[in-house]
Amino acid sequence: MAPASRAQDTGATLSNRILIVDDSTLIRRALRACLEEGQQWTVCGEAADGSAALEMTNELKPDLIVLDLSMPGMNGFQLARELKHIHPALPLLMFTSFKTPQLEKEALACGCNAVVSKSEHQQMLFDNIHRLLDRAA
Repeated sequence: MAPASRAQDTGATLSNRILIVDDSTLIRRALRACLEEGQQWTVCGEAADGSAALEMTNELKPDLIVLDLSMPGMNGFQLARELKHIHPALPLLMFTSFKTPQLEKEALACGCNAVVSKSEHQQMLFDNIHRLLDRAA
């Protein structure tokens, strides 16, 4: 899917750019629709695995990355470590089905700034995204 483009030379306010990383096409599409509906965010790209996410991060320069834990090849912990090594200030939000206190502790230790369960209400996701983007601004 082609990345969404930023508004340029139109005087429009630029929205925050979010990269979605999840191996499920269904989750990526649903999350894109959810994030872009009525929000000031733009999904600048979608990646199905960690390698693609690293490449797209360098190319698209997102303001925040929403990443899954369970992915083929490079899992979310490995990806978070790699991203924080290359882009230490980039906010990372782990969006996972497997949220436990131990997982949250490990995700934060790997460089994620927040962890949200896919089963939580979408407002929890929105609140964390707002908080991370406000802190990064």
